[in-house]
Amino acid sequence: MTFDGSGGISIAASLAGDGHGRPPVLLAHGGGQTRRTWRRTMQQLAQHGYRSVAIDMRGHGESDWAAPDQYGFADFGKDILAVCDRLDHRPHVIGASLGGLAALVAEGALRPGSFASLTLVDVTPEMDPDGVSRIVGFMNAHVEHGFASYDEAAEAIADYMPNREKRGASEGLKSYLRLDPDQRYRWHWDPGFLSGMTGRREKDYAQTKAAAGTLKLPVHLVRGGSSDLISLEAAQRFVEMVPGAHFTDVSGAGHMVVGDDNHVFSRAIIEFLESQSEPETIA
Repeated sequence: MTFDGSGGISIAASLAGDGHGRPPVLLAHGGGQTRRTWRRTMQQLAQHGYRSVAIDMRGHGESDWAAPDQYGFADFGKDILAVCDRLDHRPHVIGASLGGLAALVAEGALRPGSFASLTLVDVTPEMDPDGVSRIVGFMNAHVEHGFASYDEAAEAIADYMPNREKRGASEGLKSYLRLDPDQRYRWHWDPGFLSGMTGRREKDYAQTKAAAGTLKLPVHLVRGGSSDLISLEAAQRFVEMVPGAHFTDVSGAGHMVVGDDNHVFSRAIIEFLESQSEPETIA
């Protein structure tokens, strides 16, 4: 299904579960990923009685691409709010990396009170510059020429993360690649999203830090214990900044990349959701 995002952008989405009266859960993926990264998490949420909605962020997967100057955190955040407006309850919002920063801006700066709770997966306003550069470098490396095959793409991921368990293309990588007219496979996202974000990075991160200081809802930070993006010290500073914030460190988990399944964080996500009360229905 699709939702109307901000500025006429069509946002692709998948739904799972029937809710059983529980509030919905809105899942926003990281940069370079698609909504399919949440598929196993959605299955587990359904088993716990939650209805979940996973979206492709603008410029990713099956959602519309935008102009390069319309990929700021606030632009992504407005799309999340547009989806919230179509739901019958204020949702619990789970955002990984880019999705987390967009959700942080949406709730903390654009429209406070829109979420029942906010879970940030391996992201805070304070990120390691070397880790960011490494991720952006990997994403940029194959934009122009792409890959000759799924296996070549899998090898590129293995080279980038040599300690990561190697997975075959049959385990989902196909959904992250598109075949272009030149018969080369390229990541299923708009290259303009990276170039557009690069020029406004300092402004966007300042906005996330300001937004974090205004949060007045239940907040949960889930960090990958092996993350090269969020240090334990940065996580602790974020928790100190946000009154009442919960923190979970997931042993052995690293920062998510294209082709990853965010399922490693599912247990921490669900345990936090189970601790929260039901939100009020939107009139």
